Amino acid sequence: MSALNQYQSEPRPRASRNRTLSIAPSDVNRITTRLTDAEEVSATNCVGKTILGNYADILNKLPQKSVDLLILDPPYNLNKTFGAKSFTKLPIKEYTDWLETVIKNCLSVLKSNATVYICGDWLTSVSIFEAASKHLHIRNRITWEREKGRGAHTNWKNSSEDIWFCTVSHEYTFNVDDIKIRRQVNAPYTDDSGVPKDWSCTADGNFRNTFPSNLWTDITIPFWSMPENTDHPTQKSEKLIAKLVLASSNLNDIVLDPFLGSGTTSVVAKKLCRRYIGIEIDKEYALLAEKRLMLADENATIQGYEDKVFWERNTLNKMGKTRIQRNSKHQIAETEKPSLSL
Repeated sequence: MSALNQYQSEPRPRASRNRTLSIAPSDVNRITTRLTDAEEVSATNCVGKTILGNYADILNKLPQKSVDLLILDPPYNLNKTFGAKSFTKLPIKEYTDWLETVIKNCLSVLKSNATVYICGDWLTSVSIFEAASKHLHIRNRITWEREKGRGAHTNWKNSSEDIWFCTVSHEYTFNVDDIKIRRQVNAPYTDDSGVPKDWSCTADGNFRNTFPSNLWTDITIPFWSMPENTDHPTQKSEKLIAKLVLASSNLNDIVLDPFLGSGTTSVVAKKLCRRYIGIEIDKEYALLAEKRLMLADENATIQGYEDKVFWERNTLNKMGKTRIQRNSKHQIAETEKPSLSL
């Protein structure tokens, strides 16, 4: 039986103010038609698609040497349930070998100047470095703060995750001016004539656009009041993925995510005028990805990213006063919209 026919929607009860996105029974048939089954995918029909199936069965059907940016967010080395699937924690050596296989399987679809980001937690990072360093050039390790989560009574609370920045070669894209962070200036220096040095004065305070570092404290994990939120247990925020996409790809580049989950990478790529290929093995998550892609046609905003700059957490009121509605219908010129052909 095709994977497209194996999902039955079970609506979950929600509080009245809960904005978590879900798949209603009325959504299933119409959104299923938007998915591409692993058996049907080819090099000519994969771009701009959510492909339902196991990444290992699909990668060799994709166009070779075509991907500019690969975002790998595989299961961490934890006991975790993802919809109808579960991942069981492995001995570190076994997980490292599995992860190396994932990386090797992806190499053939990457351009020679492609970038690879690999997500993990503190323990998984041990395996990421060992596996990735055999096949890629490791450039940096980004650590980002997970600002929520349960406390630990016999250990330090785990409130950070890592993203390893790797490239296929020494030639790669890095758009540093596209990923600056707007921070409030507490010590506003001026030159001898009183002109601000490297900052701007606004009615809401003094701000500076700063260069990005490998320590990110401005990320909000999706939660019930955010319209991007879904029931995926390890969903990344659109703001986090937007930093990776803007830094390491250009307009119309192809972004691949072989562990798509509920679709964040594809959604962000679409909002930022990149082409995308998403692969997901769980049908509920694949349907959520396509529903989010449909909603992105109407609203291309990314929470925490406005005025072509990233803002610190909890500055929504300040952003609102400079807000430029990033609606794809009004702001993205036809010539900037990504083509779905190679």
